[in-house]
Amino acid sequence: MDKKILGVDWGTSNRRAYLVDQHGACLAEHEDGLGMLAVGGRERFSGALAGLLETMNVGREVPVIMSGMVGSASGWQEVPYLDSSVPLTELPAHLAPVADADWAGRCHIVPGYCHRDGGGVDVMRGEETQLLGAVALGHRDGWLVLPGTHSKWVLLRDGLIQSMSTYMTGELFAMLSAGGTLSSMMGGDASDVEGYAIGLAQARRNEPLSNTLFRVRAGVVSRSAPAAQAPAVVSGLLIGAEFAAAARALEASGGTANITVIGSPALAVRYAVAADHFGLRCDVLDPHRVYCTAISQFFPQA
Repeated sequence: MDKKILGVDWGTSNRRAYLVDQHGACLAEHEDGLGMLAVGGRERFSGALAGLLETMNVGREVPVIMSGMVGSASGWQEVPYLDSSVPLTELPAHLAPVADADWAGRCHIVPGYCHRDGGGVDVMRGEETQLLGAVALGHRDGWLVLPGTHSKWVLLRDGLIQSMSTYMTGELFAMLSAGGTLSSMMGGDASDVEGYAIGLAQARRNEPLSNTLFRVRAGVVSRSAPAAQAPAVVSGLLIGAEFAAAARALEASGGTANITVIGSPALAVRYAVAADHFGLRCDVLDPHRVYCTAISQFFPQA
């Protein structure tokens, strides 16, 4: 009988589920907007998971591995962070069983990671599972970048987290688009090539972000720059700020000028363009393949 696991990447806004075999092959998948916020409370997660199994025609005997915000204080059940001294390959040994009696023994949550560096602290929930998949695919060393609402830059050494930095890139872009003095200018095309390059160039000069963001507005109201270009410039400034910080870290560490991006095609293209602008080589991993590979690592070892 073929063994299967249902992996659920349960984020703040979205939920993605993959039925995976022990070789990491995806047998079925489903994506919807029933993220943590939409579920509407801890007591409703059990029903939300039952509905997902029904939608995907997956029997309740199939083990479920969940990652992401489902394990946060606002999720189904808070799972303490692992210290970053724990290797990624040991994640399967640290799964937290869901306490709900209806799911006892069949449903587990992957813990996130907490990284402490001097007086600084950074955390992740969900990205650790993708990192496990990347490690299983042979990416045990170097910088891995996971762009999104909160973009993660993680330095691995033999599958162990050495450094971790989070940037609120996607969240800031959404906030600037939704309200404030820039919002009326953010209705254009964020993929405008020229505007994106302008933002990246300003970021590369390490100009203060709060100042360069205001200058986007100044350029439009003074009619020195087209309003339609503003979203792309802002995108370049925000993503460029990540790369400017990473470039300084690479220079300080004497590390290789290479990054591996785990992201959707649209985001991966934007990060690849930024990498080229900053003189970095960029490889791209498909996030679906990475996640399915990660879930396959949770099968009991013979």
